[in-house]
Amino acid sequence: MTTTENVRGGRPGLPILLILIAAIGFAIYCLAQAAQHESPAWGISGLVVLLLGITGMPGLMMIMPNEAKVLLLFGAYRGTIKDEGWWWVNPFYIKKKISLRVRNFETERLKVNDLDGNPIEVAAVVVWKVVDTVEALFEVDDFVNYVHVQSESALRNLATHYAYDTHGGDTHEGNEVSLRGSTDTVAEKLQEEIQKRLTKAGVNVLEARITHLAYATEIAQAMLRRQQAGAIIAARQKIVEGAVGMVKLALTHLSAEGIVDLDEERKATMVSNLLVVLCSEQATSPVINTGSLT
Repeated sequence: MTTTENVRGGRPGLPILLILIAAIGFAIYCLAQAAQHESPAWGISGLVVLLLGITGMPGLMMIMPNEAKVLLLFGAYRGTIKDEGWWWVNPFYIKKKISLRVRNFETERLKVNDLDGNPIEVAAVVVWKVVDTVEALFEVDDFVNYVHVQSESALRNLATHYAYDTHGGDTHEGNEVSLRGSTDTVAEKLQEEIQKRLTKAGVNVLEARITHLAYATEIAQAMLRRQQAGAIIAARQKIVEGAVGMVKLALTHLSAEGIVDLDEERKATMVSNLLVVLCSEQATSPVINTGSLT
């Protein structure tokens, strides 16, 4: 049976402290009277009041900001105090302190296979806090360790559902989601995945984001060459597209303004020369023809 969190308050600690001090002082007075007058009544009264005063002292407790105390009585849950301050509760309560502050940790670097089967290394940082003290203490054995283990499990599961990068290295191509190119989307999915696993522990995940992502060492060089090849192909494609446009524009201007009348053979020769000049990675050396092409 799941216990529901019961947020309650305590009695102000300072007035209770003054009452307990007064009770102990009165007990000392009674014991002194009993010794002076040899009166059993004074002695019994003093011992009873002294016992009550000493017993009430453990009921005093201080709660710091963003901290809570869970109260247990003979193994039964009796409530949670979250208000900061100095309070007094039943001295027989067992008081378990739990922090409500925001915490964060970084997972270990996990080695997993992505959607394409490539081994990758991935790590993430998780920001979380306790929102339900009862679930955090009683639903799981150790909620801090539970958060760490389940976060790593969620990260490992998420990494297997996405490719490291989109095919061809173009992270903007289409709507394909990848670990490297869709960081915001992947972060949202990771946060949702971790939150599903930690809800039963009374934990709220504020943020989860990948902090380390790389190919495993055994394929890093091969994948680097693949990325470089994809980048070179994409760059050459842009260069060729631009060169064709420039050649087309040059031929159009020459024809429109009647600067030179070129037949098909000379057009082909000019197009070939312009493409060589525009697409070449090295500076070209022009050859000046002073005679006829024929």
